[in-house]
Amino acid sequence: MRIVPALIIGLSAIIAASLLSEGLTGLRTADRYVTVKGVAEREVQADLALWPIRFVATGRSLDEAQKQARSSREAIMAFLKLQAIAPSAVELQRLDVTDTRANPYSGNNSEQQYIINQTFMVRSSSIDRIRQAAQNVSELVDSGVVLSSDYGPSGPTYLFSGLNDIKPVMIAEATAAARESAQQFARDAEAELGGLRRANQGVFQILARDQAPGVSEPQQPVKTVRVVSTFDYYLE
Repeated sequence: MRIVPALIIGLSAIIAASLLSEGLTGLRTADRYVTVKGVAEREVQADLALWPIRFVATGRSLDEAQKQARSSREAIMAFLKLQAIAPSAVELQRLDVTDTRANPYSGNNSEQQYIINQTFMVRSSSIDRIRQAAQNVSELVDSGVVLSSDYGPSGPTYLFSGLNDIKPVMIAEATAAARESAQQFARDAEAELGGLRRANQGVFQILARDQAPGVSEPQQPVKTVRVVSTFDYYLE
C-alpha cells in the first residue's frame, strides 16, 4: 500500500522537473533575441498651400483708413489675378480696426489715427503658382500695399496630406530593411534567425528636405517622409 503513494510522489517530481526544465529552456530561448531598426524615407511634394496675405491701412479718420484699405484689397486681388490664382481660392478673413486715441497707453497728446489690419487667405493646390506669386510679392509693395507679418509667418505654408497613401509601402520597406539587418547579425553571431518577437511601427515624420539651420518644414514645398520601425527577432 505504501508503494502507490511513493509512485505518485515520484511521478509528480519527474513531471515537475520536466516542466521546470522546459520553462528554463524557454526562458533561455526568450533571452536570445536581437533588436534591429528599419528606416524608410521618401521624398514627397506638398499638395496644398496656405498663404495669408496681411496688409495694414492707416488714416487720420476712419473714412481715410477705409479708402486706403479698399485700395489695398483691390491691388491684392489684381496681383493674384495676374499670378493666375482664381478668386475662388481667396478668402477675406481677419479684420481689426484700431483707434489709437482709444489706447490708454498712447498719451493724450498723440494724434488720432485709425489703423486697419486685414488678412487674405489664399488656399490652393497649385503649388507652383503659389511659389511663383510669393516670389513676386514685392510687386504689391511697389503698388503701395503695406504688408504685415504681426500675426504669424508672412510666406506660404506648404502641406502634404497624402501620408496615409504611402504608409503601407513605407512600413514594408522599413520591415524588409530591419529583417536584412537581423539576418546579417545572425550570420555574424553564427546563429539562425528565428521568428518575430516584437514589433514597433514607429512614428512617421514629415521633415524639411533640405535640413539646415533656419529652414523649417512648413515653408518647403518638397519634403521628406521618414519612419523608423523597431523589431525584435529570436536567435536560434
